[in-house]
Amino acid sequence: MKAGSGDQGSPPCFLRFPRPVRVLSGAEAELKCVVLGEPPPTVVWEKGGQPLAASERLSFPADGAEHGLLLSGALPTDAGVYVCRARNAAGEAYAAAAVTVLEPPAPEPEPQPAERPLPPPGAGEGAPVFLTGPRSQWVLRGAEVVLECQVGGLPEPTLYWEKDGMALDEVWDSSHFALEPGRTEGRPGASLALRILAVRLPDSGVYVCHARNAHGHARAGALLQVHQPPESPPEDPDEVPKPVVEPLKCAPKTFWVNEGKHAKFRCYVMGKPEPEIEWHWEGRPLLPDRRRLMYRDRGGGFVLKVLYCQAKDRGLYVCAARNSAGQTLSAVQLHVKEPRFRFTRPLQDVEGREHGIAVLECKVPNSRIPTAWFREDQRLLPCRKYEQIEEGAVRRLIIHRLKADDEGVYLCEMRGRVRTVANVTVKGPILKRLPRKLDVFEGENAVLLVETGEAGVEGCWTRDGEDLPAICQSSSGHMHALVLPGVTREDAGEVTFSLGNSHTTTLLRVKCVKHNPPGPPLLVEMFKGHKNTVLLTWKPPEPAPETPFIYRLERQEVGSEDWIQCFSIVKAGAVEVPGDCVPSEGDYRFRICTVSEHGRSPHVVFHGSAHLVPTARLVAGLEDVQVYDGEDAVFSLHLSTIIQGTWFLNGEELKSHVPEGEVEPGALRYRVEKKGLQHRLILQAVKHQDSGALVGFSCPGVQDSAALTIQDPPVHILDPREHVFVHAITSECVMLTCEVDREGAPVHWYKDGQEVEESDFVVLENEGAHHRLVLPAAQPPDGGEFQCVAGDERAYFTVTITDVSSWIVYPSGKVYVAAVRLERVVLTCELCRPWAEVRWTKDGEEVVESPALLLQKEDTVRRLVLPAVQLEDSGEYLCEIDDESASFTVTVTEPPVRIIYPRDEVTLVAVSLECVVLMCELSREDAPVRWYKDGLEVEESEALVLESDGPRRRLVLPAAQPEDGGEFVCDAGDDSAFFTVTVTAPPERIVHPAARALDLQFGAPGRVELRCEVAPAGSQVRWYKDGLEVEASDVLQLGAEGPIRTLTLPHAEPEDAGEYVCETHDEAVTFNVSLAEPPVQFLAPEAAPSPLCVAPGDPVVLSCELSRAGALVFWSHNGRPVQEGEGLELHAEGPRRILCIRAADPAHAGLYTCQSGAAPGAPSLSFTVQVAEPPVRVVAPEAAQTRVRSTPGGDLELAVHLSGPGGPVRWYKDGERLASQGRVQLEQDGARQVLRVRGARSRDAGEYLCDTPQDSRIFLVSVEEPPPVKLVSELTPLTVHEGDDATFRCEVSPPDADVTWLRNGAVVTPGPQLEMAQNGSSRTLTLRGCQLEDAGTVTARAGGTATSARLHVRETELLFLRRLQDVRAEEGQDVCLQVETGRVGAAGAVRWVRGGVPLPPDSRLATTQDGHVHRLLIHGVVPADQGTYGCESHHDRTLARLSVRPRQLRVLRPLEDVTITEGGSATFQLELSQEGVTGEWARGGVRLQQGPTCQIHTEGHTHHLVLSGLGLADSGCISFTADALRCAARLTVREAPVTIVQGPQDLEVTEGDTATFECQLSQALADITWEKDGRPLTPSPRLRLQALGTRRLLQLRRCGPMDAGTYSCTVGMARAGPVHLVVRERKVSVLSELRSVHAREGDGATFECTLSEVETTGNWELGGRPLRPGGRIRIRQEGKKHFLVLSELCAEDAGEVRFQAGPAQSVAQLEVEALPLQMCRRPPREKSVLVGRRAVLEVTVSRSGGQVCWLREGVELCPGDKYELRSHGATHSLVIHDVRPEDQGTYCCQAGADSAYTQLLVEVIPLQVARRTEPGQAGALGQRGRRMPLPWEGVGGRGTGSIGRQ
Repeated sequence: MKAGSGDQGSPPCFLRFPRPVRVLSGAEAELKCVVLGEPPPTVVWEKGGQPLAASERLSFPADGAEHGLLLSGALPTDAGVYVCRARNAAGEAYAAAAVTVLEPPAPEPEPQPAERPLPPPGAGEGAPVFLTGPRSQWVLRGAEVVLECQVGGLPEPTLYWEKDGMALDEVWDSSHFALEPGRTEGRPGASLALRILAVRLPDSGVYVCHARNAHGHARAGALLQVHQPPESPPEDPDEVPKPVVEPLKCAPKTFWVNEGKHAKFRCYVMGKPEPEIEWHWEGRPLLPDRRRLMYRDRGGGFVLKVLYCQAKDRGLYVCAARNSAGQTLSAVQLHVKEPRFRFTRPLQDVEGREHGIAVLECKVPNSRIPTAWFREDQRLLPCRKYEQIEEGAVRRLIIHRLKADDEGVYLCEMRGRVRTVANVTVKGPILKRLPRKLDVFEGENAVLLVETGEAGVEGCWTRDGEDLPAICQSSSGHMHALVLPGVTREDAGEVTFSLGNSHTTTLLRVKCVKHNPPGPPLLVEMFKGHKNTVLLTWKPPEPAPETPFIYRLERQEVGSEDWIQCFSIVKAGAVEVPGDCVPSEGDYRFRICTVSEHGRSPHVVFHGSAHLVPTARLVAGLEDVQVYDGEDAVFSLHLSTIIQGTWFLNGEELKSHVPEGEVEPGALRYRVEKKGLQHRLILQAVKHQDSGALVGFSCPGVQDSAALTIQDPPVHILDPREHVFVHAITSECVMLTCEVDREGAPVHWYKDGQEVEESDFVVLENEGAHHRLVLPAAQPPDGGEFQCVAGDERAYFTVTITDVSSWIVYPSGKVYVAAVRLERVVLTCELCRPWAEVRWTKDGEEVVESPALLLQKEDTVRRLVLPAVQLEDSGEYLCEIDDESASFTVTVTEPPVRIIYPRDEVTLVAVSLECVVLMCELSREDAPVRWYKDGLEVEESEALVLESDGPRRRLVLPAAQPEDGGEFVCDAGDDSAFFTVTVTAPPERIVHPAARALDLQFGAPGRVELRCEVAPAGSQVRWYKDGLEVEASDVLQLGAEGPIRTLTLPHAEPEDAGEYVCETHDEAVTFNVSLAEPPVQFLAPEAAPSPLCVAPGDPVVLSCELSRAGALVFWSHNGRPVQEGEGLELHAEGPRRILCIRAADPAHAGLYTCQSGAAPGAPSLSFTVQVAEPPVRVVAPEAAQTRVRSTPGGDLELAVHLSGPGGPVRWYKDGERLASQGRVQLEQDGARQVLRVRGARSRDAGEYLCDTPQDSRIFLVSVEEPPPVKLVSELTPLTVHEGDDATFRCEVSPPDADVTWLRNGAVVTPGPQLEMAQNGSSRTLTLRGCQLEDAGTVTARAGGTATSARLHVRETELLFLRRLQDVRAEEGQDVCLQVETGRVGAAGAVRWVRGGVPLPPDSRLATTQDGHVHRLLIHGVVPADQGTYGCESHHDRTLARLSVRPRQLRVLRPLEDVTITEGGSATFQLELSQEGVTGEWARGGVRLQQGPTCQIHTEGHTHHLVLSGLGLADSGCISFTADALRCAARLTVREAPVTIVQGPQDLEVTEGDTATFECQLSQALADITWEKDGRPLTPSPRLRLQALGTRRLLQLRRCGPMDAGTYSCTVGMARAGPVHLVVRERKVSVLSELRSVHAREGDGATFECTLSEVETTGNWELGGRPLRPGGRIRIRQEGKKHFLVLSELCAEDAGEVRFQAGPAQSVAQLEVEALPLQMCRRPPREKSVLVGRRAVLEVTVSRSGGQVCWLREGVELCPGDKYELRSHGATHSLVIHDVRPEDQGTYCCQAGADSAYTQLLVEVIPLQVARRTEPGQAGALGQRGRRMPLPWEGVGGRGTGSIGRQ
């Protein structure tokens, strides 16, 4: 920003500020800045408030306006803030930058061969860990902020703070920052708090606390946002508010942008304290939102970016910067250029609720224009989420299932990139969502902010589904922040903030900062000084690396190809390499390189080689060896280097040149081995006499020795080999035995870890190799763990001594045993001794062994076994010994009855009269069962038979009827079996016609009859036409006569043609009916229509009628086809054809013809239209009355314009007609009529009328003196800048007075640069694009008055907006230096200089100007072109340096690693700096030749290598070599994995529909696994898995709510998904309601309901009871229609009929008219029954539910023990139990008015005894015939039982 200072010149202004620098201690630091001013300012550098003076290490280079500070050999004391202060007579300016001096990193330790590695850090040490981190804060300006963190780690870490990546001392103004120890309050760890006093707006940013110790580095960050406090309202409400910013002192810049594009404004501001920035638009403060982004770029500039500009965004944008020292402004005027081709109706901003929908709608000019939808820069394709609809010219986007991330800017774009923009706002818990993506450079801080509607809620931050550490998260009120300091590549991913069901997600992308590796060391030299050492020297690289670096030295033995690292050196200089650094004697070469965190430089090889000899040192010496007799003894040592040595045994030198030998013949043999640095001597099979031998080793610088010791062989235990367990009782003798491998071996015994000593209670015995421990009379305390130890081996014994007071070991308490009949039962008792005897008893009685009860004895165990337990075996069993006993309580129960078959529900479908058998097999033969049908227990009858065959139970329906269908249950008490029986009627067939499809031809119009014959004759049929069921009407008749069914069309028309289907329940016949049409004719009178004459503008309608409504016609006008439009409309209304002319004109006159068909000679009808001439109208003036003012003596002229020439016109004044005479003249000029009155007088005033036959106009004329002309306001002097517009304005009275403009005394004539305008009384003169020569005097003259003003034009400063930049080029390249000026200067306004001297003429130099841009082109630069170039104007100057380096071969684009799958092709290419370079390609070191699978070619600078048909074995290193240049890359060939080419997509289906997920694989032969919610899916009837080539499909049929969820597919390591399946509830509504039915009893009733959906199941209810199909109830569904058919109605069926399908329902009433109750089946008139038996009288009435009454001898019977009254449906029974002679008599049944009588006879049989019956044979006697009860038998006694007791 610049500020003027009058004629004193301009104050200093920094065009380029110095930047902070970081350097290593000892390196060079340089600060540069560019400052301008008039006169040129004086520059002084300061530090700490003191000016700096030049010295040996400090200099101040200057080049024109560029000033610098150069510090050599920087020291830590040089760190600080350096200020550049510039002064001149007009003012002062300053800029500052920080210099940070870093300590170099610790050098890598030099490996010493003789030293051992350092021990690891002590226990408890570790890297720093943040215990508590700083919390993000949102505060108002002026508040105090404290950021505190606590860190653990050992050793205690060092803490320091940074702000926005800079140390606190580098921050521009950090005087109010204070560091103080944190409050640990007794907690472990280090703590450091940052206190900011009176925070300012620039203090906003990211603060990071770093913790570092020897084990690592950790950091944690927090966000600080400082907001402006709200301004308080003025105390005086009438006070005018102050403007937000100062008014601009100069015209703002202008910026044009096309509508829909982005506008970016950048403002660079400096000051101290750091200024606060505010953006304003049209005087109002701007806040960041979805389309207005405000941020600070990496260059320090403040940026406002307006996205997708619209017309409403135009206006003045101001960047206001202020601090305590003042404020400054910068402004720009934004103009939005609207396209000529625009949307008819643009988009409007939309708000929607989360999980709801949002609809965006716009309208394009033409319906055929294609459009595309975008969400910001992302193209939206039609899908379930984004539904895109086109309706004519309307374009609509519907966003379903709104989420927080759907909020944003949406665009609709048509051709030409014409856009309309709207904001979509999603209302939900999250108010401010995350950006769609966030790009951060590696090492920078990433900050993510979310604002929620509710304060204090807890959200969750995740990355790629994993929770992020709490140390990174902060919340305060409505704000939630995630701060990731120093991001790395691992931090990249999808970051999500979740709050309940609301989510917002951003894609965090971490970009890598590309750094150049350091350069190689320079001037490397080798000096061979002292013996066995070499001195290596070098110079540091130039330029010095940006980051800390080290030198790495490597060695290579001559003749070897391997380089091995020697040292890592930190500081430059020299290093001495001694012979101890090499492993073996030899000639060695050395090379060195530079290494930093950005890479490694090329190696530089020292010239020559050096001979080095290592000095041997003992790394690991000899140790004494102890071996057993006969084993090998091995002596070993390690040296520091490879060298020969000599072995000695007992002072005698051993031969080392042979691998094996012996000390002397027949004596000890040995073997000498040498492997690298290790030397070994192996003495084979040493003996006892070799014990004490001394072994020695000797070589130059090393001597060592060790002794040999021979030991006896170890003792081994032969028995026992396993752990031994010994059980004994009190006073019993216990013996433990252990056998060793040799006699005399020492053996020790231990008990519970203590050695055993022999005593009276413990005896130790030895017998050869056997060793024993004896306990003569063991007691319980003698038990324990015993060990026999022989040498290094042990034998283990566990001894347990049991007291004899308890014989029974198990069980210790009472045992309860529960068993079922026939189960095996075992009762077990364990004793302490195997020889003890026991006694078993049951319920106090001793048991006797039998096949049903077994007694077993096995060692100490006693058992009682019941192989097949019975019920009577229940009881209490005792196992007794002496006074002890073990008790067992056995309980035996019957086993539960189980149904073995069937295990699942059985469904049977039978035809009427077919035999149906339901069978059930039980687990027990004697188990009882009960059969139920539809919940009621069945009774055996002729139509239902119950059978029992062993374990099988059957229910038989001999001749099943449809009403026998239903649900049957076989109940066995503990288990049940279910059967569903459906009995259907016989199939309904179509007998004639035999063919299932017929083609029939008829004439139209005519009669059509279709006929079918069905069997059986009563079968119902349905007729369909083109898939829709037909209904009988006048034009379509349906007939039925016997088995014949007909469909008749009495008057068939062509539209009746189609497919007709006659369908029964089981079959269908199709008739394809076609109808021929007669030719089309005009239905018109014989005579042609008379001509039609209309006036202009009147409508015209021509119509005719055809013989067929659908016929095609063609209209023509005077032989030319008529096109719809241009005022013509064509209509068709049934058989009528209409041509309509909205407003006739003469062009519409002529002959109109309507022709049927396009064939020549087709019938036609013609019409003649005549249009009369239009009437004459007055066109101007348009108003009916016009006021005219004239001055006395002047001419009065009244004129009118007619619609056509030659019209008759009459003029009247105050009602009197005027004629052309005297002062009055009537003139005519074509269509213009004029009345002129010369020398107007006052009496000429009045009302004038111009009259035509069809129109008239009135003029109200007044004659009066004109008012005096005068200027009301004066002109104002103007001062404008060159190129701006100047506008002079004045006001005149009266408003219609003439004003004359003069410039410098000359009258002004309008032109492109001079515009004169009038607006009421205001007059303006505008001069466009003022130039310096336009300055002068402007005068406005009106009447006798005049006013003048002076115009001053200032020359605009020609300043450089984009300045020159330093350029480095290679010899031979073309260089372009360019600048950009603030305005377009004239030719020669700028000049180019070199070294301050104008450029000489040169063919290689060219200067060009392109608007604001000036360029200097240098073709083919040479070293002589190097220097400082400048570009100068009269007001500004900019300099840059051109550096030219010699041409060298280098790689412009190196080779890149290639990874492909087998069978593919790999392409390698690199670009060199020069053309014509010949090089070699190699793979794995083998040169590649041109061939079928290897193609090598060169294109200019680029070299290509293409390898095809690659296999796994082709992996390796690919290299290119040219001269000294070598470039390599890695080729990796991988096995081709199976990948998922296209994954499944999210689906949303309606309940009951089919959902299909599809994915495509890269290979056809691959197995895929589908998962739902993480669980694998398997095929089922509703779930089908299909494979079609490479496609894999998952099909879910009849989807329900349980199918909703997350689905994914996996193949190998590839995985697709998860995708979501959403099952919408099917919304069902009733289209056709149920209708109430009134029927008579015994008839049928049909209810029909139509729903809106096809595949919808419903439930029927009658009287509140659900209905199921079967018997009298039939339920069916045909598409959307649902039917309920009730047959054989009874009075009880009356009630409310309800049909319900989901939320939809329909209700109707069923009314049943009852018939009189009658008897259908009567009881027999006479019935005989035996005494004691049961008598049953049964009657069937005409309907179920009918009430009957039973009487005996006229007395009504009541139910009780004697009489039982039963009712089942229409059947009623009277059961008389235990019939006696006194029960004989007449019984009557009354049903309504009907009665039936039965005579009951009771019979008695005399007793017959054939022989005496033994017990058990009574059943046989009782089966011989009838028997008579004896007098003493009671009620219910059995004859069989009585005879058995006789």
